[in-house]
Amino acid sequence: MTDETAGKTEPVPEGARGWRAAMREALYGPSGFYRLPEGPAGHFRTSVHASPLFARAVAGLLCRVDEALGRPAALDFVDMGAGRGELVTGVLAALPAAVAARTRGCAVEIADRPAVLDERITWLSEPPEAVTGLLFANEWLDNVPVDVAEVDAAGVPRLVLVADDGTERLGEAVTGPDADWLARWWPLPAREGLRAEVGLPRDLAWASAVDRVARGLAVAVDYAHTLDARPPFGTLTGFREGRGTAPVPDGSCDITAHVALDACAAASTAYALPGATPMASAPARTLSAARLLTQRDALRALGVTGARPPLALASTDPSAYVRALAGAGEAAELTAPGGLGDFGWLLQPVGIPDPLA
Repeated sequence: MTDETAGKTEPVPEGARGWRAAMREALYGPSGFYRLPEGPAGHFRTSVHASPLFARAVAGLLCRVDEALGRPAALDFVDMGAGRGELVTGVLAALPAAVAARTRGCAVEIADRPAVLDERITWLSEPPEAVTGLLFANEWLDNVPVDVAEVDAAGVPRLVLVADDGTERLGEAVTGPDADWLARWWPLPAREGLRAEVGLPRDLAWASAVDRVARGLAVAVDYAHTLDARPPFGTLTGFREGRGTAPVPDGSCDITAHVALDACAAASTAYALPGATPMASAPARTLSAARLLTQRDALRALGVTGARPPLALASTDPSAYVRALAGAGEAAELTAPGGLGDFGWLLQPVGIPDPLA
């Protein structure tokens, strides 16, 4: 194969392909990263792993959704991209007994069901057809595979091709729905070397997930950016054993990129994506406007503030003071500027008011 993107012909490594195909195979193929026995928690730490306060906050959100739904006989909690089921396990454990008795926990993950998992949790590779309750996608969209575009010397955005060893070359010009998405959501100035991740597959994945919610709330939590602050060289990176690394699509590391959550928000309500068709269930459902907020604001609305306990408690109940102090530290990490607190939360209510409004 050859690459003629800059007025010259360069060899393209054998087997090179777009990042979307390479990422899909590296993460979800038979020997992919997400099928490794240690699971994602063996390589990186999400809010779920940082503190049980996160699962408790999500349980609190589920209770608010339950109230808005009028306490249905069966309440769904769907954990998208569930890893090894850590979040759904924590949420079920944190629910009041009366709510837990009506809750159907579901983990959606391509890996096999863990050997030790609460028998109440259903393990699926796709979300249920109809959800009444809360669908929660924590760091799921950043692993939905996407292609990468880079501007060539002539100012044309071209598909980036990658070999299994991470070697890159430029391919054909970006055209069709992907080009339309870039023009709307990540316009690239005609300056050589600028890059973007083409987020259309994530928009469609999120819209499809929202379409499964008959009534309730869909939430996506992720590394995010918006149209007014797109990173000029993209965000594609790898993670291995707790550290950032080069994104090499050989199955040895996580490959991730931040999410254009504003584009996803529009996708869940507009049904006007390039190449997409209106969702079959849309006419029978009422979708309020989607809303974006930071994790810091979302968790504070759910009672996770990071406030230190009163010093007087140290004298009256030292053990309680130590526990409260530890909890404050964990809450501070979950809401920290420059860290987890800056994650984006995308809320899409379906047939109910916004529970965090």
